[in-house]
Amino acid sequence: MPESRKPLQHSYAPEDVTLLLTPIRIAPTDIAEKERLIQAGQAHYSEMISEERRPDARYLAIYEQALERHLERIAADIARIALRIRQDIADSELSPALSLCSLVRAGIPYGVLLRRALAHLGVDVVHYAVSIIRDRGLDAAAMGHVRAERPDADILFVDGWTGKGAISGELTRAWRALSGQPPRLVVLADPSGHAWLSGSHDDWLIPSGILGANVSGLISRSILRPDLVAPGDFHAAMTVDHLADIDYSRGFVDRVMAVFDAALTQATPAERDSALRGRHQKQAAACVQAIAARHDVDNLNRIKPGIAEATRAVLRRRPRKVYLRDADDPDLAALVHLCQQDGIETEVNPDLTGPFRAITLIEKVS
Repeated sequence: MPESRKPLQHSYAPEDVTLLLTPIRIAPTDIAEKERLIQAGQAHYSEMISEERRPDARYLAIYEQALERHLERIAADIARIALRIRQDIADSELSPALSLCSLVRAGIPYGVLLRRALAHLGVDVVHYAVSIIRDRGLDAAAMGHVRAERPDADILFVDGWTGKGAISGELTRAWRALSGQPPRLVVLADPSGHAWLSGSHDDWLIPSGILGANVSGLISRSILRPDLVAPGDFHAAMTVDHLADIDYSRGFVDRVMAVFDAALTQATPAERDSALRGRHQKQAAACVQAIAARHDVDNLNRIKPGIAEATRAVLRRRPRKVYLRDADDPDLAALVHLCQQDGIETEVNPDLTGPFRAITLIEKVS
């Protein structure tokens, strides 16, 4: 790899992932100012970054409880996905060599898990992490590097979950432009029906979804600004040093893999059901449109459906309101805790949330 493309460092084991990201350091932007600039059209979200909020002890306890509750489910879903991929290889639907490209950064923990699972099953697999940015596309330089390094390998994209489909749509447009083919997107949870392969179509609390850098190798989300990223360079990101003392990145994947063998003995290959995917796509789109109509929203980027997206929006953005399917749902404990802490209005409305268990509406500030 050229010196100009020296990858960003991370806190995973070296063999778990190569981050195709340019290391940078920029000053953080205040959340309120960032929101104003985004909504005024004066800056794209990828051009700025705010300092990542440090979770308090109660929040970390909720994460730990969620991980304990769902550890076996994560392992089982990873096993089912890995078995389906191995079957696809046996059926010559995929090449024997695979390159996993996890989408920075929510996809990284699941790319690590899937790489380990596939390697355990004897698959020739390498894992990279690449940037994709809404309205800016997939990192073409990173994908060029992956294809040059492993020209005979099929590429699978990995993310944690789907929301309303903005990133999966971005991925489809970008990958078709680069390769002429539809992308194969693999996720753990696909409540909106946009993935090629998933563990389930449930909106459930994926524990890593309520944390950020400290479960994703201590890196920021990706950054793309012309004064920071030269043409032909990888998209950029920063290390998040102030969370190093509460870094769960390796611990998360190690704990899942500790129960993986037991899960594998009970697992059957994940199924693909195009009719079910279609129903989830319609239901997800309908609930997003219903909230948009209720609040006169003309930019759907202000609506963040799904537990993980709703929680991350509360952490990173300026929320107006959070809709909940059930306020007593233990999978919503972290989100409810944040709303209570920050004084954010919540409304229990299972008719409005559709296939999702939570939806955050971002405040209009311009």
